Amino acid sequence: MRSAITAGLDAAFDARIEEMRWELRAHLQLSAAEVDVIFSPSGTDSQLHALFLARSLLGPALTTIIVGSDQTGSGTAYTARGRHFSTLTASERPVRKDAPIDGLSGDSVEVPLFGRARDIRARADGDAAVLDAIDAAVANGASVLLQIMDSSKLGWRSPSEACLDEIANRWPDQVWIVVDACQMRLSRRRMRTYLDRGYMVLITGSKYFGGPAFSGALLVPAGLSRSLDRGEAIAPGFLDYASRSDWPKRWGALRSRFESRPNLGQWLRWEAALEEIRAYYGVPDAFRARALRELQAGIESLIMLSPSLRLIGSGAKACGTEDEEFAHATIFPFTINRHRGPLSTDQCRVVYRALAQDLREAIGGSEADRAVAARCCLIGQPVRIEMRDEKPTAALRLCVGARLVTETWSPDGRAAQQNLQRELDRIAGVVAKIELMLEHADRTEFVELPYAN
Repeated sequence: MRSAITAGLDAAFDARIEEMRWELRAHLQLSAAEVDVIFSPSGTDSQLHALFLARSLLGPALTTIIVGSDQTGSGTAYTARGRHFSTLTASERPVRKDAPIDGLSGDSVEVPLFGRARDIRARADGDAAVLDAIDAAVANGASVLLQIMDSSKLGWRSPSEACLDEIANRWPDQVWIVVDACQMRLSRRRMRTYLDRGYMVLITGSKYFGGPAFSGALLVPAGLSRSLDRGEAIAPGFLDYASRSDWPKRWGALRSRFESRPNLGQWLRWEAALEEIRAYYGVPDAFRARALRELQAGIESLIMLSPSLRLIGSGAKACGTEDEEFAHATIFPFTINRHRGPLSTDQCRVVYRALAQDLREAIGGSEADRAVAARCCLIGQPVRIEMRDEKPTAALRLCVGARLVTETWSPDGRAAQQNLQRELDRIAGVVAKIELMLEHADRTEFVELPYAN
C-alpha cells in the first residue's frame, strides 16, 4: 500500500509480482538464471500460455497431444485446441465457451491413462500410444506440443522416462514438452530434471499445497526464454488471457504487447499460496518423508480393511531418490463396492456430497453411530472411470496435502507421532462414515444407492 502511494499502483504491483517470482523460485530451489515464471489466474490459463509459447516457436501447424486426458482438468479439452474454456476470459471479456480463440485454435489428440479393461488399471500400451500419436501428427506435417502427466488426479505419471528419451531421439526439433504438474505432487529434484531437459512445467499454488484455488503458473527454462521474447505478432484472442505483470520483467518486448491490468485477486491468491509453500519446505526433509511414508501405510491399511472400499493401484511410476518424499503416494483412490459391483458415477457423487453433511437425523441409531454420522468429511471429488462392457463407475480419493505435514510437524518426536496418529484417526472416521452410510442406505432418505450394473 505504501509503495502504491509513492510509486503508483501499476509500478508497485509490477514490482511485487517480480519479487514473488524470486520467492517462488527460492522455495522450489530454482534460480533466475535457470527458470522464468509466468503467473496466471489458474492452471488452465497456464495451459493456454504454454500453447501460445509453443506456437511462437514452432509455428501454427501444431498439434497438442494430451497424455492423461481422462485424469486432467476439465478445461484441458478446450485449451489444447486453443478454445475458450469458460464464458469469461481472464480479463472478464464475455466469450462463448468452446469457440476458437482468435489466432490460437488448432488440433489436439487425447491419450487416456485408463485402458477400458474389465478391471481398473492403467493401460499397458501407454508409451506406445504416445509414440503413435506423435508419429501420426508429424507425418501430417505438424509439430507437437506434448502435455505429459506428473501427476494425475489419481496420482499417476505418464509416459515413462524411457519413452521420453525415445521422443528426444526421434523428434528432437519437432516435439515440445510441457509437464502437467498442477497437482504439485512431485519433488523439487524431479521438477529441476524436467526443466533441465528443456520442458515447460505447469504448476498451481492450490492442490497439494492447499493455497487458494485459481493460482497458476508456468515455469519456462531459461534456454527457451531467450528464444521467446520477440516483438512478433501475438494471437489477438490471447491478449485477453494475460496482463503485462504476468510476464517476467526481462521479457520486455513481449510484455509491451499486453495491457497493464493488475489482477489483485490473482496476486492475493499467490501471496497465500507462497506462504503455504514456504511453511511446507520449512519442515525438515526427514520429517516430510517420514510423514508421507507413515500416512501412506496407514491410509492404505484403512482402505484394504474396509469391506466396501477397493484401493485402485497406482499407474506406472518408477520412484527413486529423485522423488524424495514423493516416492510415497499422496493420493489414495478407491471404488465403493456393494454386493453386485462398484457404485455408478452418479451414486459416487451422492456419497461425496453426503460425506460433507451432518447425517445424524437421517441415520439415527446409537450414540456412537450418530457421532460418526455428524462428521463433515471433505475428500477428493469423484473421478469418472470407463470400463469395457460395464457401466461407468468413479473413484473417490483420500488425499494427503502439504498442510497435513506442516501441522503435524513438531521438534518433539513424541508429539509429532501423536499428531500423525491423530490425522490417521480422523481419516479412519471418513471410512467409518462411508460404511455407516452404506449400512443405512436402504432405509434413509438422504441417498439412494441402487447397484451400478
